Order: sequence, then C-alpha cells, then structure tokens
Amino acid sequence: MNKLLIGSSAAQEGSVSRILVDHALGLLLQAHPGVTVVRRDVGAAPTPHLTPRNLAGVRGVPSTPCEMAARALSDELIGEARAAHTILIGAPMYNFSLPTGLRGWFDYVLRAGETFRYSEAGPQGLLGGKRVIVIESRGGLYSDGPGWAMDFQEPYLRQLLQFVGITDVAFVRAEKVGFGPKPRDQAIASARRQLGELIEEQYRQAA
Repeated sequence: MNKLLIGSSAAQEGSVSRILVDHALGLLLQAHPGVTVVRRDVGAAPTPHLTPRNLAGVRGVPSTPCEMAARALSDELIGEARAAHTILIGAPMYNFSLPTGLRGWFDYVLRAGETFRYSEAGPQGLLGGKRVIVIESRGGLYSDGPGWAMDFQEPYLRQLLQFVGITDVAFVRAEKVGFGPKPRDQAIASARRQLGELIEEQYRQAA
C-alpha cells in the first residue's frame, strides 16, 4: 500500500496545494497506518528539462554521461510510480495549465516500453491498477462558466494519466483562491471536506 506524494508548487509557505496535499496525506495515513510514503517535490527540485544533451536518456539509447544521468532519473521516477498503490498529486494551475516541474515529471515517466507501449490497437498503458488523487488549486473559477474553456490543466492531467493506464483518478479542486482571504479559506475548507469524503469512501471500498 505504498503512497507516492508529488508536490509541484513553486511556492512554499502558504501554498494552497501544499496545505491540501499535507491534509490528504494525513487522512491517508489514518486510513492506512504504517504504509511507506515516498515524497517527490518537483516544485522545489524540478526534474531537468529535456534538451538535446539529455533527450536520448528518455527517448533513445543513452551513451553520454548527461544521457545516462537522465536515464537513471527516469528509472528512479518510474520505479516510484510503479511501486505506489496510491499517487497523490498537488497541482496548482499556472497559466491555465501545469507547473513546469510537474510537466517535467511526466516527461521522464512517460517512456515507451516502460510505462506504455505501442501495439496494433494503439498505445497501451502499463501503470494500471493504481489510484490517483489530484488536488488542483486555482486562482479563479475554471470548472464552470466562461473559465471552463481555459482549463488546460485537468483535461491534460487526465490524458497523461490515462496514457499510462491509470483511469482511477479523482480530482479535488480548490478554486477562487485568488479572490481574497475569505474565498481562499472557503475553497480550502471545501476541498478538505471533499478529500475526507473521498478517502473515507476509498477506505470502505478497500476494506
């Protein structure tokens, strides 16, 4: 029942996604005491961008020291994802999409032959059988109304996860956190309630 926690906010103290990820982790540990938790903070320590110097480490045959380092990091990140029963992702919305640190994590984890493969029927994901909880923090309202058309965060995350075979995905949104202290606090409280209900339901299903 290993848990993988992926934080991606570049902000530290006061980050809404970090507050909610910590809260969700506490609830998960209450439901499943004694599990192993692996923390990967790609906001504070982003994965290196793919460049001509390291690209073959993820999408080819590595030969140079830089490429070998990229392959080793890719192997490490894939191993963490593969070993996890539950993956908890903190994903603030940056410019209507993902933080570059989180996008970089997917760049190293989506690797042909390891987390997906091509077949005559199309791509096939190889990381199925996991539960993912994505906590999204957003300055405005993007789940409804005019902002919905600008949401390139949730559909993109859903597609990336589905591509590697993960379909058991729950999204918990904290929206309007940029509208002022009161809407921010209300958004955090609402997301905490949603997380409590979600994790309690998952615990009942697993029992």
